Amino acid sequence: MTMMNTISAWDELSFQNLSERDMSLDHVLDRILKFISKDPKGAYQFVIGTDSQVHRGQTKFVTGIVIHRIGRGAWACYRQLAVPRQLTSIREKLMLETSFSQRVAGYFDAGVLTRMEDLMLPYVYQGAILETFIDIDAGTEPVINKTAIYVQEMVDRVEAMGMYAPRVKPEACVASSYANRFTKNRMVLLIQ
Repeated sequence: MTMMNTISAWDELSFQNLSERDMSLDHVLDRILKFISKDPKGAYQFVIGTDSQVHRGQTKFVTGIVIHRIGRGAWACYRQLAVPRQLTSIREKLMLETSFSQRVAGYFDAGVLTRMEDLMLPYVYQGAILETFIDIDAGTEPVINKTAIYVQEMVDRVEAMGMYAPRVKPEACVASSYANRFTKNRMVLLIQ
């Protein structure tokens, strides 16, 4: 069994933010649709990104989902997952981060994205737009980023999905800033 299959078997995909906990992906979608419906004339970016942090005995992954109304606020949530070992391979961590983002993006497929777009459709000629991204927590400068040699592989994986554009550092702010802030504390492992 691969690591992703093992993780998938016990990952609940439960999301939270500062005011809500234990949100399913259906609940998250409901919140996103309500956020868009409050201003369907807006320009939106829907972004999913994952970051990780190695702690003693585990590697913590945090996946963030953000719907950003450009210049006028955002709604966001995240989910945490700990793999019960310290991942030392940069490539392995980056592959898992990308896989976790893609797994969440798989829920937000063409049908779900169409539901978001349908709210804005009457206002397209007034500036309404929805852009979709998966943030990859990797940079392209080899001198600065150890992840640079793996960027193209991850970009290709995201592009192969066909619905999301990949973003890397410094634009990948959902992975490198939002999700990153929640990776700092170690998780209590329930499954080992």
